[in-house]
Amino acid sequence: MSTNTLLETYKRDGYAIATALFSKQELEGLTETIETTKPLSANFRQSSELFAIRQFLQEIPTVKDLIFTQRFRDFISNHFGESYFLSKSIYFDKPPLSNWFVAYHQDLTISVDQKVEVDGFGPWTVKQNQFAVQPPLAFLQNNFTIRIHLDDTDCHNGALKVVLGSHQKGIYRSETIDWNVEKEAICEVPAGGIMLMSPLLLHASERSTVPQRRRVIHLEFASLPLPEPLQWSEQMRF
Repeated sequence: MSTNTLLETYKRDGYAIATALFSKQELEGLTETIETTKPLSANFRQSSELFAIRQFLQEIPTVKDLIFTQRFRDFISNHFGESYFLSKSIYFDKPPLSNWFVAYHQDLTISVDQKVEVDGFGPWTVKQNQFAVQPPLAFLQNNFTIRIHLDDTDCHNGALKVVLGSHQKGIYRSETIDWNVEKEAICEVPAGGIMLMSPLLLHASERSTVPQRRRVIHLEFASLPLPEPLQWSEQMRF
């Protein structure tokens, strides 16, 4: 898919898929680095149904060079220019025996370094001394997310479902979805591919029906400065 076509699809639908951004060897390097790292902080969350690492690039800094290959950096700059920086990173591993689902929602919060009252920012959540806040709509409209898929993901192992074009409707509560009007799509992504999506896109995930892993690196990008004294908690140039 050409740059123009992918951007047109992203702007229209709220997401787009690009395949083969990472080779088999690059995926193997990523998975080996992740799986040989010992969980040493509360940012590592592990249960029978989920393994996740919050502040992923800070917890395992050696993955940065493995993720931000020249091909991946070119993809970002070709589609969004040079002004964007990483603002949040999470690693998810949905093990083969897990069987949970995520209901339709938008990603309405950003991660910041502290809780301080600023006009237009709120409500707040605080988990394990990490601060998240809903910013003004302009920030969410400006930001984008890239999900790097380390495994083939399809309708059988929890691929995301989305409401096409829902990112164009501002804050859109899932309980108000009119299925007589809206259209749903399943976002199947092969290993080594990426899903580009708007944080305002309504998305969900079904239960897995096969014993197959779904490992994803979730990266959020921003370019707007926050009002002082707020700072992005994971701001990182690449």
